[in-house]
Amino acid sequence: MARLDHDGLSAAVAAAVGASPDTSGTADLVSERGFIVVAAEVGDLKSAFKRAKKIDGYRWVAINREDLFGANPLSIGSKVGILDASGRVLKNADAPRKKV
Repeated sequence: MARLDHDGLSAAVAAAVGASPDTSGTADLVSERGFIVVAAEVGDLKSAFKRAKKIDGYRWVAINREDLFGANPLSIGSKVGILDASGRVLKNADAPRKKV
């Protein structure tokens, strides 16, 4: 699959997992799996994970598959999952933390 830009990656992930734009602005997309933040470029990964960590519930970062080695270290300890453009789970999202 060719590398997708932000709009292309958003559209591909939305179609694959049945997501729609997040009207609250918390994330880029929302689906029954949770909130999805889209990071189409390697330079967007750090800010995408930082943004996703602030979201309550299940959180995902959608990436171009070839960016996995850049994204995986950023996901460690974050409970944020990683999806590719086809909606395939590259790393599972952990259960959300309970508020104390």
